[in-house]
Amino acid sequence: MTIKPLIILPDPLLRQVSAPVERVDAELTRLADDMLETMYDAPGIGLAAIQIGVPRRLLVIDLAKEGEDKQPQVFINPQILSSSDARSVYEEGCLSIPDYYAEVERPAEIEVKYLDRDGTEKTVKADGLLATCLQHEIDHLNGVLFIDYISRLKREMVVKKFTKAAKAKAV
Repeated sequence: MTIKPLIILPDPLLRQVSAPVERVDAELTRLADDMLETMYDAPGIGLAAIQIGVPRRLLVIDLAKEGEDKQPQVFINPQILSSSDARSVYEEGCLSIPDYYAEVERPAEIEVKYLDRDGTEKTVKADGLLATCLQHEIDHLNGVLFIDYISRLKREMVVKKFTKAAKAKAV
């Protein structure tokens, strides 16, 4: 397994819509393993393939708390089938927007259809942190970032800060 470099805001790749995965094979499962390794190293609880520069509809999640055994989950071509009217608010962060957090309101419960790492079609009903994390990562596959849910002023400040940092790093 390989730890991959993370794509950081303002990289335009983060706004790209990811293409569906055509087939589940050894190359794809290796990519999922690399993504898990990268996510654990960061550390984070979710990672979309686009965040390591691969525009494919693949994401990984592990919500195990520190000290618990790892519980990696792989979602290939995830699709939200339904979302509740009830809302929940979580403070979200993102490995592609390091050290920035904001409260985001999303549907409290969702149902997602996806393929697992063996290519088996599954559905999951999610609430709580899993629902939030799935929505956050599926947004990545659609070129949407969690900062798109905050006020325009705050979003512009965040983008400006990261653009300035990227320019300083490039010099």
